[in-house]
Amino acid sequence: MSNTYTKYYYPYISPFDPCKPIIRKSYPTPPQMYLGFQPPNLPQFEIKEALYRGTLWPALYSKYDKKDYRGEYDE
Repeated sequence: MSNTYTKYYYPYISPFDPCKPIIRKSYPTPPQMYLGFQPPNLPQFEIKEALYRGTLWPALYSKYDKKDYRGEYDE
């Protein structure tokens, strides 16, 4: 898997489902999954910006998309 913050999967689609199927679903992943141990001397946000973003380190910041993660395509 690549280091993207949105992952996709293809659920089973039953032939007996009365609803229109969602072929591809997506879900967000946090950036700390790809960091491992925190390296020394990471760049830091200024205090006001860190409070606004919720983290001191830009490497751990992930913009939250306000879309619904039920199968939307980013591409």
